[in-house]
Amino acid sequence: MSERPELDIFDYAAGGSVIALLVLGYVVYPNTIFQYGVWLGIFTIWMTWFVYYGTKWMYGIETAEA
Repeated sequence: MSERPELDIFDYAAGGSVIALLVLGYVVYPNTIFQYGVWLGIFTIWMTWFVYYGTKWMYGIETAEA
């Protein structure tokens, strides 16, 4: 297994999106049904990030530099 990869823009975007959803669901519009949707969105973001980061770690896939 290779070394742990550095965090990149996609990692920070996932974290920022989760924080934004939590603020939206608990500060801006604290509705129980809306919070449920927020947590579904967070779960989707986490699973997508988990596969992305795991692939980057296991196979050494580098992102394209702009």
